[in-house]
Amino acid sequence: MTIAEVSRQFDITPDTLRYYERIGLIPPVPRTKSGIRDYDQTSCSWIEFIKCMRAAGLQIEALIEYVALFQQGDSTIGARKTLLIEQRDQLEERIATMQQTLERLNHKIENYGNCLAKEPELRGKAKD
Repeated sequence: MTIAEVSRQFDITPDTLRYYERIGLIPPVPRTKSGIRDYDQTSCSWIEFIKCMRAAGLQIEALIEYVALFQQGDSTIGARKTLLIEQRDQLEERIATMQQTLERLNHKIENYGNCLAKEPELRGKAKD
């Protein structure tokens, strides 16, 4: 697939795709004989993985390290697993923090709902 097709499929600009490749966030993309990027299924899988991980808030540096380790082969499986576990633990902490924030917001919204429900009652007393 061309960079334009991949860009449309994953809703990522061609410049971002080139940047991801340049910084090592995705492995080098195969090229045609004329040097044009020719994204294969493996390349697209990497893009999908990176997009998912970035949407979850994983750090670019950790993902670059993961890709570099992956490219070194099976001798890095343990290091890759450790890196992913660390990232998962950080993500779980962020989720817990966000859950607490959501609960607090829901509580505040509920309180405002209760205040609004009492408002007509308060207005009726003011007329007396």
